[in-house]
Amino acid sequence: MKNLLLIILFTGLFFTGAQAQEAIGNDPTTTVEFESTTMDYGKIEKGSNGIRTFTFKNTGNYPLKIYKIYSSCNCNIHSKPEAPLAPGAIGEIKVTYDTKKVGPIVKTITVYANIAKKMIPLRLKGEILPNNY
Repeated sequence: MKNLLLIILFTGLFFTGAQAQEAIGNDPTTTVEFESTTMDYGKIEKGSNGIRTFTFKNTGNYPLKIYKIYSSCNCNIHSKPEAPLAPGAIGEIKVTYDTKKVGPIVKTITVYANIAKKMIPLRLKGEILPNNY
């Protein structure tokens, strides 16, 4: 019985992943160029403003679609283009890193879009210093 449940679970996960990949693969691919794929906060004080903006341009021939943005860190995605960006258009992704935790910043945000590699890693780096440092 347990083996049957495992088979059903893995089959469901396989088809779900295949459908998600197919949905991403249906749009024509384009190209994108970020001003920088690394956001360097430098050394900032605890509680400082953690909002930063990644700026990019659709350098391809088809509309750029941002499917989703995955964050594996203490950060939030404030805004991203909701509508497809026309060729030549400029877009922004605004992120906020939680600056209440002292220590190094070494995090990655992954952007999934209709580009050849399917995803672009954006990196956050820096260091949060204690107050009165």
